[in-house]
Amino acid sequence: MHGWIILDKPHGLGSTQAVSAVKRALRDGGAGKCKVGHGGTLDPLATGVLPIAIGEATKLAGRMLDSDKIYDFTVAFGAQTDTLDLEGAVIATSDQRPTLAQVEAVLPRFTGPIEQAPPAYSAILIDGQRAYDLARAGADLEMKMRGVTVHRLQISSPRRGENSAACPHGGLAQLGEGERIEAITLTAHVSKGTYIRSLARDIALALGTVGHVTMLRRIKAGPFTLDSAISLDKLRHAANERAIGSLMLPLTAGLDDIPALPVSPDQALMLRQGKVLTGITATTGLHLAMDGTIPVALVRSDDHQIIVVRGFNLMSKDDE
Repeated sequence: MHGWIILDKPHGLGSTQAVSAVKRALRDGGAGKCKVGHGGTLDPLATGVLPIAIGEATKLAGRMLDSDKIYDFTVAFGAQTDTLDLEGAVIATSDQRPTLAQVEAVLPRFTGPIEQAPPAYSAILIDGQRAYDLARAGADLEMKMRGVTVHRLQISSPRRGENSAACPHGGLAQLGEGERIEAITLTAHVSKGTYIRSLARDIALALGTVGHVTMLRRIKAGPFTLDSAISLDKLRHAANERAIGSLMLPLTAGLDDIPALPVSPDQALMLRQGKVLTGITATTGLHLAMDGTIPVALVRSDDHQIIVVRGFNLMSKDDE
């Protein structure tokens, strides 16, 4: 079992719990003990795309952590919480509400390279301890600013009030000119390390008010989207039917942006031994060395040398 299961993570479940659920499903489905890891933490509040790497695909989990992500998120104006989301206690309030035009005007300030302070309730290590543990213990934390990149930030849907219905046809609400809004849903395409809760906080502050996240849904992580994501219920059903393999994406699905480099069986053996190949013409950069249909290694081509970056312990049935 080597590949990816893309979960549509439900609300209230942490990433580590999701990994445990996949491990149980694999055992129940007869796959035995497998290496399992995730490719990007999602808070329990958040839902959406959570890539779960299985077997040799776990060697690519770190690369998935470094990939860009796309999120839909809703910012409710008027209250800021200590966790910057629905789960925290209110620490600041404001009667100020922005107009749609004001939101549109401020978004360019948060597009491109920006600096942001991570939430105190985050998994960042401070003197060897998780920030959220220190925050829960009442420590007064000063979170250092860090650089991230917001590639795209756009409005999905504003809301007049907390109980207003969703916009028909998925379009923007028909707001009167100058009408104040209670909340707004945005879509953000961001680099690794970007905290959406911090982004929501800073947008609200720039609008002269305060705010917190009430909905957070990841719709893309690296090459994986909601189109390939499955529910935990579907995963459990497949486990009961001994059909988890039918839900898995191949290891190479996590490398869709990497060009393939065909190698011979002899060259594949050398790469599996960690040796450098010479005399192969390839563009500079990362490649996926392939022996037929078998992924051999993630390699880097540089100065007419092919150097192993990450090898895969995969063999054809004829070689086993």
